[in-house]
Amino acid sequence: MSSSCNKSEKLNRRGFFRKAAAIGLGATVGGPALLRPRQALAQITIPKEPVSRRPFGRSGIMVSTLSLGGMFDLLNNQLVIAKALDWGINYWDTAEGYGRGRSEEGIGRWFARNPNTRKQVFLVTKLSRRRGKNFTSRLEESLKRMHTDYVDLLFVHGIRGINEMESSLESWAQAMKKAGKIKLFGFSTHSNMEACLEGAAPIPWIDGIMFTYNYLLMHEPRMKAAVQACYDAGIGLTAMKTQGGGPVKSDTESEIKMAGRFMQKGFSDNQAKLMAVWQDRRIASICSQMPNLTLLAANASAEVEKNRLSRSDHTLLAQYAKETSGDYCAGCERLCSAVLPARVPISDVMRCLMYYHSYQDFELARSTFQTLPTRTKALLTRLDFSDAEKSCPHKLPIGKLLREAKSLFA
Repeated sequence: MSSSCNKSEKLNRRGFFRKAAAIGLGATVGGPALLRPRQALAQITIPKEPVSRRPFGRSGIMVSTLSLGGMFDLLNNQLVIAKALDWGINYWDTAEGYGRGRSEEGIGRWFARNPNTRKQVFLVTKLSRRRGKNFTSRLEESLKRMHTDYVDLLFVHGIRGINEMESSLESWAQAMKKAGKIKLFGFSTHSNMEACLEGAAPIPWIDGIMFTYNYLLMHEPRMKAAVQACYDAGIGLTAMKTQGGGPVKSDTESEIKMAGRFMQKGFSDNQAKLMAVWQDRRIASICSQMPNLTLLAANASAEVEKNRLSRSDHTLLAQYAKETSGDYCAGCERLCSAVLPARVPISDVMRCLMYYHSYQDFELARSTFQTLPTRTKALLTRLDFSDAEKSCPHKLPIGKLLREAKSLFA
């Protein structure tokens, strides 16, 4: 294709995106603070009614199907918290590491000023094993920051294999439950999700799981079976990364066609991706980062109207998933990392690129990358990743992408 054709194509795309923004195409991604034009709302659309609720696994606790993801500065976004509660969002998610504690501090500021709302909220935080095994003292620090004496659910943050949920954690969790510090216990995972879910299903002391789940993954046979096993076991399931963003910047004709199709129906492709997951009733809630009222309102409105997604819309999403599978990292580290001579958390680095390209949030991408060990960062440009690339089912150029990440974020 000639350079003039490429230039014309880019101009046409820009024109499409400007037109989409001008008529108020809704943005509903689970994360970006900066949005592409086609994702921008011209005005905030107030949800017609509160978001619905579903039981969280065998606990029977009713949680909002949309969760307020706290991976942003909640300390200075108290209005977002207030409106989330107004619109029926009672599931609030945070972690000790989000914003170096500022996310939990933001929740604490809210509860300090509005103590009567604590019992209305299903509060979730996370502790990472990579920060050490001193869970008891770190939980106390989190509770202090959040101005509460308990959390409804505690996740072990970002496990890569079910072996990380060792038996000692069972006795610790039971002790914390007995002490009234936590009500439920489980884990979150970005890597090897199917294997983690399969391993969790027969473990009776795992109450909840947060995992990557989206229109790209929900039709995979192994994922479907793993989700069903956990659902049958009574484990509460929370979906994250529901937009299916990948480490490769995507701007294809298929994407434009899909966005136009949904725009004609009155919602965005981002909202459609959320609706597809909500229509799986095994999922108790979707965790979405919503750092402003525009995103919060758009996502809440999408939840209220989730049943507008038709069978043909599902087909369109499935077709788009197939066409763009080569841009997506499915987190299956058991395939790519296993063949390397040294340990490299490939899916973690790919997640940084996803934050950058799909969320357009450089600071989140950079701060996540900086949590990687110094040795790991050095290996990104020293190792030969050709065997890992051969093992990747999506044929991602892993070596090139890892070098790009180091160049961008180191």
